[in-house]
Amino acid sequence: MLILLSACHTPRSAHLPQSVPQSVMDSVYRAVRTPYKYGIVLQHPDSGKMVDSPTVFRKNGQWYMSYIVFDGQGYETWLAESQDLLQWRTIGRLLTFSQNTWDANQKAGYMALVDIDWGGTYKMYGHDGKLWMSYLGGATEGYEKGTLGVGMAFYDPLIKSEQWSRLADPVLLPGDKDARWFETDKIYKSSVIHDREEVTGYPFLMYYNAKGDTARYESIGLAVSRDMVHWERWGEDPLITRHEGICGDAQIVRMGNLYVMFYFGAFWKPGAFERFACSYDLVNWTDWEGPDLIAPSEDYDQQYAHKPWVVRWNGVVYHFYNAVGSEGRVIALATSEPLDE
Repeated sequence: MLILLSACHTPRSAHLPQSVPQSVMDSVYRAVRTPYKYGIVLQHPDSGKMVDSPTVFRKNGQWYMSYIVFDGQGYETWLAESQDLLQWRTIGRLLTFSQNTWDANQKAGYMALVDIDWGGTYKMYGHDGKLWMSYLGGATEGYEKGTLGVGMAFYDPLIKSEQWSRLADPVLLPGDKDARWFETDKIYKSSVIHDREEVTGYPFLMYYNAKGDTARYESIGLAVSRDMVHWERWGEDPLITRHEGICGDAQIVRMGNLYVMFYFGAFWKPGAFERFACSYDLVNWTDWEGPDLIAPSEDYDQQYAHKPWVVRWNGVVYHFYNAVGSEGRVIALATSEPLDE
């Protein structure tokens, strides 16, 4: 089931189709499917620690992956590098624990403003002279305990520092006066893109998944901004929901005049698995009803195969995802064609 919104402030999207034909959905599926599982590409050397939520981008001829680590206390954000998208080396932490802050024990970061063009540069663009990252934040120790909301972190290249700076206050909380019915309990992962064409009337869009007090399932909502600092919710309802289980962890890519949202589903059918939806206006989404893009099939992803980040490079599609199974919680990879290990 998909909720379609009638958007406000839509100078361009009002003239765009609100649904995507099945023939187009079929062609997208053929373009993005990755039937060859390469295997695990990143795991923590301490088997008791879990890695999660990859974001892959490119800078100065090098690939980078931000990811999060849970060690029992909470989430921290780390960075790895690669020359070939296959072999990854951890190089340091970007967000770590702090004291007496709203986000003291939870800082799960997701790089913002990565080039969304399918087969594009995958460059991470800046705004106001800074690079940006949204993150899941909270003060309570444990696995996603207590109040969880969205914070914004930034890095000024002129100031040499391994740790990113953060806005003092969260930008979205489930207790906000304007919080929607589907997000009054917790707000989880967020993904921020730069819509240069301002299809919605705003340059910066944040897709986030959240759970409500009475709506005990996760749905994907939208917030918009003009400056990356001040955010307002879009519409009254989620963009994508099944009214059960989870729809979450959106990644947006652009294929010509079409936008594709990779996301994961869980528990509205058995397990956790990768899905996609398509849109012409970034607000009204047509959900794919065909086969999963990724589903459990190996020992290392036998429990969950979810939380996508997908890139197309030199004609090959690389689908990074969080795998949970025999090796704990790790980052795995599937590709559009078989690769020699």
